[in-house]
Amino acid sequence: MIPKGAAIFFIVGLVAAGILGIYLSQIANQIPTLVYTEGPSLTIIPEKINYHLGEPVGIRIINSGTVPLTFSDASYGLKIAQLDGTIIYAPISAQVVSKLEPQEEKNFVWDQIKTDGSKTYQGRYKIISSASSDSEVLKKSVTINIFK
Repeated sequence: MIPKGAAIFFIVGLVAAGILGIYLSQIANQIPTLVYTEGPSLTIIPEKINYHLGEPVGIRIINSGTVPLTFSDASYGLKIAQLDGTIIYAPISAQVVSKLEPQEEKNFVWDQIKTDGSKTYQGRYKIISSASSDSEVLKKSVTINIFK
């Protein structure tokens, strides 16, 4: 027979672990919020964090600062990478300087096809963009999940 104290501690621990698990999963699935700041700032916001295989991934690249941002190409520095940093997708774009004015944004859709034409696997990927302003280079990323 199990002592009453041990049973109570077991039940309380089980309930606490469940509540903590729910709380942490909600934090992990939050979409980044848009906050405008003084000076140069770049924000990447996906439509959502969790996607199914083959589902189009909507991406917003936003100048969330008060100064214009300059990008080295027409795709606004957009790249998709594995968590180890390996670039698996970069849109084909003209190598022309692009600008985003303050509070301006560009929308992109990634069809989960790699640059080599193969399909992605389930896993975690980073959406990356980099820009420059007069005083500094900005590089931002956000992580998304792809499930079956």
